[in-house]
Amino acid sequence: MLTVNNIEVIYNSVMLVLRGISFTVEEGQIVSLLGPNGAGKSTTLKAISGLLRSEQGEVSRGSIAWKDQRVDTLAAEDIVRRGLIQVIEGRPMFRHLTVEENLMTGGMVYQGGRHAKGDLEQVFHFFPRLRDLRRRVSGYLSGGEGQMMVIGRALMGHPKLMMLDEPSLGLAPMLVAEIFEIVQQIRREAGVGVLLVEQNARAALGIADHGYVMENGRIVLDGPAAQLRENEDIKEFYLGLNQRGERKSYRDVKHYKRRKRWLG
Repeated sequence: MLTVNNIEVIYNSVMLVLRGISFTVEEGQIVSLLGPNGAGKSTTLKAISGLLRSEQGEVSRGSIAWKDQRVDTLAAEDIVRRGLIQVIEGRPMFRHLTVEENLMTGGMVYQGGRHAKGDLEQVFHFFPRLRDLRRRVSGYLSGGEGQMMVIGRALMGHPKLMMLDEPSLGLAPMLVAEIFEIVQQIRREAGVGVLLVEQNARAALGIADHGYVMENGRIVLDGPAAQLRENEDIKEFYLGLNQRGERKSYRDVKHYKRRKRWLG
């Protein structure tokens, strides 16, 4: 189980970004972090995966534990070896390498890649399209193909918890639905837990077990995903529906801040 306990994150010793957030992710669970740009969602993932140091950030208060062992004091590579693997926003990849070569780099963190052939077959099982693209140079992939590849590369490291940062970014709705369905399949068949950062609340809550809403570096609302989908504030501010279940008009948006009851 992942336990994030009252953490604060500060950048450059002056900029406080996370303001005492706490949440848990049970093994094999899909948990979604929702919220607008600047809420602190990606910073939360970087705090867990140990990537803050590369951006002059640090966990200045609180603790992060995986299976009752603290990980916030570890280097990023040691956190990866414990099975906590982040898929970074923007689909970063080695663009001059083929799809298969990119996938193989992900396998190096698990026993030096000794099981790479079997691990590749598992990735191709979840993403059959990548089998046909295995010899293609990665720089020529489409956005959806690239997203499949970076998730597959994370799978090569045998994650116990996979952290996905905005996997739907820039993708067509049909591709988003396909990728999220595969994420569910990965959880179901491989037992991999998922911590999902998303602005697409409809897609995220459609596959999550539990959700947390972040605003200004704080968690302001949480609950089972099914319950959040029926929450009137979530419907209005994240699903774009009014209280009658109809689409909101553009002129209603001006009431956004005034009517955020959870911040009152």
